[in-house]
Amino acid sequence: MSSAPFTYEPAGATRDDLTFCPPGFRPLFVRTRLGEGPKLFHRAADAVLTWEMHRAMGVGIDATADRAAPGVDVTVTLAGLLKAPCRIIWTVEQPRRAGWAYGTLPGHPECGEEAFVVDRTGDGTVWLTVAAFSKPAKWYAKAGGPATRGFQHAYARRCGTVLKRLCEGLSEE
Repeated sequence: MSSAPFTYEPAGATRDDLTFCPPGFRPLFVRTRLGEGPKLFHRAADAVLTWEMHRAMGVGIDATADRAAPGVDVTVTLAGLLKAPCRIIWTVEQPRRAGWAYGTLPGHPECGEEAFVVDRTGDGTVWLTVAAFSKPAKWYAKAGGPATRGFQHAYARRCGTVLKRLCEGLSEE
């Protein structure tokens, strides 16, 4: 585990409110319906907690543990070039809610926090929520302007698409 400090405050803010966004940051909130039922929920939760969803997207994941847990360092690599160091801040594993959030570390192109949470609502519907607050930290993230934001939203939508595919055939609809 690295001792590098997070590059923003307040670290862990998404734990209690996925829509939280501190002043000066940009919010992101994308929710994808995955299907219905406990089997689908457990499969989706496992895919999120073990990095399987990210790896299935073609994202490189170098983590200090096989499963998300507070304090685990994760370097996300995009296109084999862009490296984004992060640390897991919090995790949740409950009967109807599972997921985690990481915060950015020095060297990440953005500054902020991102959460990936699977929920099973009272009617049995299973959702993936990708929520974040961020601002550019590197020159190229700043220079990307709206294109950078578009990429972040497309990435969040792709998480839902890929997770839905990983859970095919398990919905009780």
